[in-house]
Amino acid sequence: MQGKSIGWEDTIVALATAQGIGAIGVIRLSGRQAFDIINGLFSSKDLTRQPSHTLHVGYLKENGKVLDEVVVSLFKGPKSYTGEDVVEISGHGSPFVLQQIIQACVNQGARLAKPGEFTQRAFLNGKLDLAQAEAVADLIASNTEASRKTALHNIRGGFSERLKNLRERLIMFSALIELELDFSQEDVEFADRTQLFNLLTEAQQTTQQLANSFQLGNVIKNGVSVAIIGKPNAGKSTLLNTLLNENRAIVSDIAGTTRDTIEEVLNIDGILFRLIDTAGIREHTHDVIESIGMEKALAKMQQADVVIYLFDVNEVNAVELQSIVDELNSKKRKYILAGNKSDILPEARLREKFSSIPGIIFISAKANAHTEVLKEKLVDLVLQGKIQADDTIITNARHFHALQEVLQSLIDIRNGLENKIPGDLVALDIRRCLHYLGEITGEITTEDQLDYIFSKFCIGK
Repeated sequence: MQGKSIGWEDTIVALATAQGIGAIGVIRLSGRQAFDIINGLFSSKDLTRQPSHTLHVGYLKENGKVLDEVVVSLFKGPKSYTGEDVVEISGHGSPFVLQQIIQACVNQGARLAKPGEFTQRAFLNGKLDLAQAEAVADLIASNTEASRKTALHNIRGGFSERLKNLRERLIMFSALIELELDFSQEDVEFADRTQLFNLLTEAQQTTQQLANSFQLGNVIKNGVSVAIIGKPNAGKSTLLNTLLNENRAIVSDIAGTTRDTIEEVLNIDGILFRLIDTAGIREHTHDVIESIGMEKALAKMQQADVVIYLFDVNEVNAVELQSIVDELNSKKRKYILAGNKSDILPEARLREKFSSIPGIIFISAKANAHTEVLKEKLVDLVLQGKIQADDTIITNARHFHALQEVLQSLIDIRNGLENKIPGDLVALDIRRCLHYLGEITGEITTEDQLDYIFSKFCIGK
């Protein structure tokens, strides 16, 4: 259990459901006085004498005034979310009524909870480790199936278990090497070096795999920005409208209709793609506003994770398209070539026309032809089939940076053993590795670090 600062003996209260009018609202209390506080407001029966994990219907009253008819749920610690006595009050979803109940609880001795304080107490009371607690926030913020699966996997301890197993085995070797230091005069080895090298190899592979998953984790958590670029009148706005299945962008035969960037979000197979329709890019324009739009388009292209270069198959030739490909390759961009308006000519003729350039997807944005192929290509380009959503995937930047430190420590330990450096220096590297592993799961934390992490949670969680 972590050390607790001033305020952790308080009983806290907060609205656990979203702000606004709804059918019901849930208010949560946690702490030593939770049952006494609700009992002082609940006139139907003595709740302090009721068993845990039971529901009770009745009126909440303060000074004889009825506040609401509610359902009270009782959870006695340690078998509760926070590990403390927890009460949840399900009342009618009027913001005014719910606020009256919260104020009544405060009048009875509770204090308003800080952001994430319920989950922070769950961590401090050993109900969750820090990685699991952070996954709770990820689950609340999840907006796709992939992000939900990843967060739920981590809440269940999938990530933590791999780290704990590694940490326990390193601790065992660390203790043996520390013991060797006490017998340095006898020149004995308690730690089997062959087993230690095998552990280091396994640990490096595990750590590298987890660190490598962060790129995919970032995609799952934050989505992918996709800039749709191309010449004026290539059909960029039509493609955006077709992919979104709505008329989001103005479509016209007049070149340069799109003067600014338009951004919309599209969910494809559980991945969020932020589609950016940009102004058409051409070499010369005398329109100042269009020129500014082109500058923004180029900037968006530089910032985007993926670029869809859309071109009119009837207006562009293979030589011109090859120059675009060369430029995209020189800038090391991930890109998809989409040949639009392909319904005008037979596909066989188009493939012959652009035979020197592989990987083109021929579509018709207006006729919605082959746009599903474009969507599949987007997903394949991002996921590359490397990791499935059920695997352990790192989505937290703090975890990623700690894993990088772990990996470097493991490399230093191996180099030290191979170069036969003194055991006390090897022990230092092992301790550094254990430190960063402990930072991820919360075995090693500071109060400021915890306050920062949980301050990003919503109030009531």
